Amino acid sequence: MRELHVKEEEAGQRLDKYLQKYMAEAPKSFFYKMLRKKNIVCNKKKCDGSQRLKEGDCIQLFLSDETIEGFRRKSQDRKSFPVTELDILYEDPQAILINKPVGMLSQKAGEGDISLVEYLTGYLLAAGTVTEESLRSFRPSVCNRLDRNTSGLITAGKTPAALRDMSALFKDRTARKYYLCLVKGKVEREGRLFGWLSKDEETNQVIVRPAPQKGASEICTIYTPIAGKEDVTLLKVELITGKSHQIRAHLSSVGHPVIGDRKYGDERLNRQYRERYGLSYQFLHAWQMEFPKLSGPLAGLSEKTVKAPLPDLLKKILEEEILKGKDGRGYGNLGFQGTSGFDSGGTHKPHK
Repeated sequence: MRELHVKEEEAGQRLDKYLQKYMAEAPKSFFYKMLRKKNIVCNKKKCDGSQRLKEGDCIQLFLSDETIEGFRRKSQDRKSFPVTELDILYEDPQAILINKPVGMLSQKAGEGDISLVEYLTGYLLAAGTVTEESLRSFRPSVCNRLDRNTSGLITAGKTPAALRDMSALFKDRTARKYYLCLVKGKVEREGRLFGWLSKDEETNQVIVRPAPQKGASEICTIYTPIAGKEDVTLLKVELITGKSHQIRAHLSSVGHPVIGDRKYGDERLNRQYRERYGLSYQFLHAWQMEFPKLSGPLAGLSEKTVKAPLPDLLKKILEEEILKGKDGRGYGNLGFQGTSGFDSGGTHKPHK
């Protein structure tokens, strides 16, 4: 018999999820069978696996060491997690907000991928926030996703409770998310777009239609012009819904594709920016999040606004194409300071 005592950083997750991480090679059916037969109990009581664990809970496994270690062997042999420089915008014991660079996956798409989740785990291991042992029962993870070639703010939970509460914020849309993007054409007034989005999984492209379609999701995108000239406009975009490729496809559907976007963009204009600046990805940046009044695991983020500085290349394009020769008036809500640069909206520093 083996006893497992739930630590503070493990509390908040379901018992069955905890068991699946502790014995990563066991099938789910094994756990439910053992729970039914009372070979696995929590606080000496029969469980079905759905209950949320609390700090100090005692899980008893009436299984042989050979069985337990057999189901844990592969997870114990996993390679070390990679470490890279991360631009940490906010961190407390529960949550962490990171400025994701272009080219990095938010989460793994295939078995051999290395994503922000792996780099985050490597960072937390190096900092001593998590251990190899604690990772067997809970893995810190991101709560929102960005496309590989979209930069900007990503939130992550360092504990099960923070991960659950942060995910709920995005699900019920109480956290507000704003993006910056440079689009084709002159946009003179703010607007609110509605539509229905469907995705072709084979091509990894989406289609936006003006009327309901079977299997399509209703979407809403709000945009506000910030600055521009005759052929391009810088927009601040608020996502009301958050579907795959929503901003890129929605704006393209009304004649304002994002500059640099190879899937939904204008190839002639993209080529100009590629040749002039070396821009090989979409000019789209997850710029700002505004959090409501919060308590519990996310209390540290209560009523906070966090901004992610633009990548240097996007900042250079804005300064050359839009802000050159301007005095910065009218751009204060973005933290522009004439042509000298951009205010991050808060302290941040790279972490290794």
